[in-house]
Amino acid sequence: MDLILKYFPDLSESQIEKLTKLGPLYADWNEKINVISRKDMEHFYEKHVLHSLGIAKVISFEPGTKVLDIGTGGGFPGIPLAIMFPETHFHLVDSIGKKINVVKDIAKQLKLSNVEAQQVRAEDLVRKYDFILSRAVTRFANILPWVKNKFKKEDFNELQNGLLLLKGGDVDEEMEEREVSYVSYHLDDYFQEDFFETKKVVYVPWEGKR
Repeated sequence: MDLILKYFPDLSESQIEKLTKLGPLYADWNEKINVISRKDMEHFYEKHVLHSLGIAKVISFEPGTKVLDIGTGGGFPGIPLAIMFPETHFHLVDSIGKKINVVKDIAKQLKLSNVEAQQVRAEDLVRKYDFILSRAVTRFANILPWVKNKFKKEDFNELQNGLLLLKGGDVDEEMEEREVSYVSYHLDDYFQEDFFETKKVVYVPWEGKR
């Protein structure tokens, strides 16, 4: 938690309490099913929580924002962001039921009323959202068909509605497979740890929603 407070010193007592509980909750679940790789649990707050909160360095979601986290796995980046933005609604989806069961349990234990977890394929959803998140799920070209027609038309955040992707390495080649405008935010501009040296938040404004 010291690591989180280093970069987010203005958290409320409630946010600190919830983030502090995350480590033991995931450690407990990891004993039952492999939610997070064993070696990553040693660096849980750096590689999972702080990495997820990289999105919070790029945008501060306005109250009432609707956010979809596709391929959420055990709840990243959705769960840490839901703690950070309690007035934003997060819909966390994954096709693997046992991972969604973990997300549901953790959201319940932390009393995260702004989190909805569902076992469903992203392409089968019919709702519309302001932002869609993904954390290293697949290549950008594969995500595009899943998110088509899933964005709201009206923008009311500082950024235009669109995709926020947590990526590693050289993203330019991958992004340029499709002719879209995008902005890469380098997380080593915000976080000093070596882990973030190649990590980025890639923002894709959804021009196609107009």
